[in-house]
Amino acid sequence: MSPDNEDDVAETTQPFDPIGHVRVVYLGPIAPHWEVQSDFGSSEVIDAFRERVLARLVLLPPHDPQFRRNRERVVRDAERENLALEWDLGFPEEAAE
Repeated sequence: MSPDNEDDVAETTQPFDPIGHVRVVYLGPIAPHWEVQSDFGSSEVIDAFRERVLARLVLLPPHDPQFRRNRERVVRDAERENLALEWDLGFPEEAAE
């Protein structure tokens, strides 16, 4: 990667005020495992994001090894959409690692 490209990446990753907020909530071991809630934002953007999140997490409880990889995909998706993302796994995050 050339230095010019690194400058372009730095410019595009500057923080902006989020256009919406989503909270991904773990409901427990019985399917459905997940719910995506929103405090504010365009309903079209939130609904599309919700569909993608649920497609990635539909059968994955937080202790599943695939969850970590899919969680990172959800985080990147939220960053691309400029959404504030919050996770509620029902237990402290440190305990999950």
